Amino acid sequence: SLSAGLDLPGRFLFAILTLMTLIAILVFIEEAVYIYRKIPSSKRSIIIWINAAAPVISTTSCIGMWVPRSTMFTDFTAGIFFAIVIHKFLMMMIKECGGQKVLLRRFENGRFTISTGPCCCCCLCLPRVPITRKTLFWLKLGTFQFAVLRPVLIFLSIVLWTNGNYVLNNLSPKGPALWISCFIGALTLCALWAVGIMFRKVRILLKCKNIIPKFALYQFIVILNQLQTTIISIFATQKIIPCAPPLSSRARGSYIAQQLLIMEMFLITVISRVVYRRKYHDLEPPECVAEEPGDKKETP
Repeated sequence: SLSAGLDLPGRFLFAILTLMTLIAILVFIEEAVYIYRKIPSSKRSIIIWINAAAPVISTTSCIGMWVPRSTMFTDFTAGIFFAIVIHKFLMMMIKECGGQKVLLRRFENGRFTISTGPCCCCCLCLPRVPITRKTLFWLKLGTFQFAVLRPVLIFLSIVLWTNGNYVLNNLSPKGPALWISCFIGALTLCALWAVGIMFRKVRILLKCKNIIPKFALYQFIVILNQLQTTIISIFATQKIIPCAPPLSSRARGSYIAQQLLIMEMFLITVISRVVYRRKYHDLEPPECVAEEPGDKKETP
């Protein structure tokens, strides 16, 4: 078994990381009860989903650490949950503005700046798009497609993997791993772009709701769960992370990624409890809110 193959420091590390995962789950359960009691029903489920991101990723990483053969399934589970959370974060920003109708009234003459990351941060020549029901629909579609298509692609990957056709190390054009990974990457960039466009517009209005720390926590989850894991996986595939018998380079890279994620998600869970637990003031009516500098202003 796995525990029999570990030395004393290894067992101690596994025990500490497991304890951190359990504490993260308990902190989230306590926070979910608080949100259920104190937050209006219109925002309740969205905020619970967003707060669940870190403990869910920590739990899947812990399971993958103890049961190495389940790594593919745990990574896919975390990936599906993460895709849903991105859509939920966009919807939370709209809800915090008072809903779609109130948001359209607040920014009646405003425009979205689409030259933002991660897709078009260097394309400053792009026009600013009017804020209308149609543009809001496209932004919501940008995150919704990720929440729908990523689980479909992950399910397809599992089916191909069980049949022996999907091999993560095989990135040749003839294999499905390269094409599925590239397609998921493109969908991810589109979803993150939609969230970035919305955040850039509402960050001043929602400053009283602490939207900047909330967005920072969301960005940390994105970077640590996606970018960090991908970089470690590349290092392991290229043998930059040396093997340590009985672990191969890839298995050792997977262990490193999972252990880092458990510690990082534990910290994010604790910080999220502080950020989302504060009591915030309600926004002023739309007629009293000034537009951002550069937007057209209209006298009420």
